[in-house]
Amino acid sequence: MNLKKIVEPKVNNHFRENRKIDPSQGATLGDKTPNNKDRVEIGPTKLAYSEWQKSGLVLPDLPRMREYRWKRLTDHVVQRGYGGLLLFDPLNIRYATDSTNMQLWNTHNPFRAVLLCSDGYMVIWDYKNSPFLSEFNPLVKEQRSGADLFYFDRGDKIDIAADRFSNEVRTLIAEHSQSNMRLAVDKIMLHGLRSLEAQGFEIMEGEEVTEKCRSIKGEDEILAMRCASEACENAIAIMEKEARSEVPKGNTSEDDIWAVLHAENIKRGGEWIETRLLASGPRTNPWFQECGPRIVQNNEIVAFDTDLVGSYGICVDISRTWWIGDRPPRPDMIYAMQHAHEHIMTNMELLGPGIHMRDLTFKSHALDENFNKGKYGCLMHGVGLCDEWPLIAYPDKFVEGAYEYVLEPGMVLCVEALVSPENGDFSIKLEDQVLITESGYENLTKYPFDPLLMGNF
Repeated sequence: MNLKKIVEPKVNNHFRENRKIDPSQGATLGDKTPNNKDRVEIGPTKLAYSEWQKSGLVLPDLPRMREYRWKRLTDHVVQRGYGGLLLFDPLNIRYATDSTNMQLWNTHNPFRAVLLCSDGYMVIWDYKNSPFLSEFNPLVKEQRSGADLFYFDRGDKIDIAADRFSNEVRTLIAEHSQSNMRLAVDKIMLHGLRSLEAQGFEIMEGEEVTEKCRSIKGEDEILAMRCASEACENAIAIMEKEARSEVPKGNTSEDDIWAVLHAENIKRGGEWIETRLLASGPRTNPWFQECGPRIVQNNEIVAFDTDLVGSYGICVDISRTWWIGDRPPRPDMIYAMQHAHEHIMTNMELLGPGIHMRDLTFKSHALDENFNKGKYGCLMHGVGLCDEWPLIAYPDKFVEGAYEYVLEPGMVLCVEALVSPENGDFSIKLEDQVLITESGYENLTKYPFDPLLMGNF
């Protein structure tokens, strides 16, 4: 008897629910983005969404956030009487379009550009093989290529490419900005600048436009920052757990600890970390040594600064210092920690709408003399997509006329403290991220300070 081979039915792995980031939701997620694992735009993961839901966080409306940024940039161009704003800085491009392309490679090989005309018409020049990366945003009206004006790519014919690009810019300005030749530019290669000037453009300071524009966060940007902060702090908690469990075993390096933060950031849809600022023991003094292969010893300090570009491309820039060991820290370490904590908490109390930036400098908490030489580079600085305007200097670094402005609601500032004893064998690094509100401020950073270093045994 001939037996027919039994054929098992094939499982359809392309069922629509399998293609969703969150199968429990419909075509779009709570932030109004496509619920599609194969989508082009970078976004949070299922893990991030689930953590935010558990914490009761409200998600941003991303199309509304993009429109807010586009309108704000356009208003800034019009208010200054410029014909347009030409952007090369990858983070300014991210702000204008919410699109990204090979983030770090683009920082040293500038192949992207965005022109925002005074009537709001926005054009992106992207990598020649990837114009589709910004098509999800209807505010970007055209995708082109040809802004790659660096030597590696163009060799000895950069001038030809620059002339072609600058002529495109002139034509767009003629069509959408009534040939207003006052053009703000943020960062541009030398041949590009010369070609624009040859076209008759008066080049204005583009960074002044973008930094001022980005400094005031809209409602959805603040919601996005809350989400990014939650994701970052969840990642830090896992890093701390790993450090405390593994360091006493005697075979855990600074790199091992730092790698946890990187991995957990990516797991939540974060994007990159701008530095490697984690150090242990005597390598914390002087500060700014980045993490390396040193094996962290039991009963030592571990200090770090996240500098993390996380969910939604939002920077979460906070610092903590931990004591890891089975013995209490030294009294001088406890004093330094308490002093650093007093520094940021006292300075935070100065914050509020209408406060002049000069007052933040000259009314700030004074560090002990033996901590003055090793203090941080600034008292506070703005933060959004990265470290941003303004920078609040210590009194001895104050430059007259550099920051003659007041704080406004929607600004977000990182309040810094570095207590580093001169010729010492440790440092304490602390930093919180703070929102300026209509009535005062809100500390967005919830991560606790190490109780042992705070003297709470």
